[in-house]
Amino acid sequence: MAIHPEHELHARRRGRNLGLGLVLGAFVALIFGLSLVKISHLREGKLPAAAEAQK
Repeated sequence: MAIHPEHELHARRRGRNLGLGLVLGAFVALIFGLSLVKISHLREGKLPAAAEAQK
């Protein structure tokens, strides 16, 4: 059997999939980073608004 070269449609689809994967990875990294920042601002396991209300 002869080995067929990759069709042009597959190359375009691979490029589109790679782009979408990078965008989704960036979105996940953004959400993760925002979560870390929000968690690091918590004091004693309470939200900042709740801590100020108790003072």
